[in-house]
Amino acid sequence: IYGMYGSDGIRTRLHETLVNLNDTVPNTRIYYSKVPVHSKCYVWKHNNEIVHALVGSANFSTNGLSVPFKEVLAETTYDTFAPLNTYISKILENSIECSEGIVRSSSRAQTTGGTDENICRMILFDPKTNEVQNANGLNWGQSAVAHTNPNDANIPIRADYIRNYPQLFPPKQEFPLISTGGRSHRHNDSIEIIWDDGTTMEGLLEGNYPIKGINYPKQISSFPEKRILGEYIRRRIGVPLGHRVTKRDLDRYGRSDIEVSLLAEGIYYFDFSVNR
Repeated sequence: IYGMYGSDGIRTRLHETLVNLNDTVPNTRIYYSKVPVHSKCYVWKHNNEIVHALVGSANFSTNGLSVPFKEVLAETTYDTFAPLNTYISKILENSIECSEGIVRSSSRAQTTGGTDENICRMILFDPKTNEVQNANGLNWGQSAVAHTNPNDANIPIRADYIRNYPQLFPPKQEFPLISTGGRSHRHNDSIEIIWDDGTTMEGLLEGNYPIKGINYPKQISSFPEKRILGEYIRRRIGVPLGHRVTKRDLDRYGRSDIEVSLLAEGIYYFDFSVNR
């Protein structure tokens, strides 16, 4: 249940993504609450009776559920099952299926002629040379140093992106953590990437880009393997796996940038479509 629909509405791209998931993922139903709901409840039922439940602050996202100590979820006790079930039933009674939702533009978008100041156009080539980097960016894996897969790739985060879109590229964690699952967070929070064609992947805002004494992320890569991003881009633009990507390849595809926006905390939308 998307809880804040009743007060905040929903952005077009998030709405379209949720409707697509609702239509394509088996045994999944996504609802919008018509009353504002900010609680996070995770409930398991058997024969329509609650058998286990967690409540806390963690959003239903990779970022919300996997970053150590950032959020909390606690088990509820048996005596809370009945009132919790009543609460959830009331929310469902005041919810609609996501396909019935209405997208409401923000006042900011209306006053700026429908533009969105939170969409960053990230170019996939070096503007100084007008060519895709030889050993970085989409060709990161083409370097003979520290890379074993030729399809490894990243999307460089430039200084002007950080200055103009601070909500998209926040400062790095000051104190990195190591999760119990073995992943070193090295100042890197996981993000979820949703592409315009419906493809999803986990990513990292990684590296260090110091600006005025503050470290910001230097690039976006895929996780757990950096080749996931490079293979996806190559398949999409028609470049054989393992081959170098050139500016000519991007021009032939019809686009040499990706429009990046934030759907929710830790959830990014990447638009690489050519029908603009």
